[in-house]
Amino acid sequence: MNQRDRQRLEHMLRHCRDVSDFIDRFGADYNVFIQDRAYYNAVAMCVMQVGELANGLSEEFREATKDQMPWGMIRGMRNWLAHSYTEIDDKVLWETAKNDLPKVFAFCEKQLSR
Repeated sequence: MNQRDRQRLEHMLRHCRDVSDFIDRFGADYNVFIQDRAYYNAVAMCVMQVGELANGLSEEFREATKDQMPWGMIRGMRNWLAHSYTEIDDKVLWETAKNDLPKVFAFCEKQLSR
């Protein structure tokens, strides 16, 4: 892994940790999530940033780890959040935050510990 990829993974890890902290702070309740705009927007921004950072990973790194991370889906989520404004499915965003970001977090930790 090159230094640029390492830095991007460190930032991805931080955004995943932030989402985990938001869930701890505000609660793991979908109804609270969709009603509290600060909570919702904070999570959405972090998810979008993870996708943006994933997009900047080297092609070599993404190719070498494609069996461990669905890079296309991660980057697609970023594009959906950035460009679909009124069409965002709140449940998909919530499920991504609750179920998918912990996997990204674990992947980043593992890669960075090497």
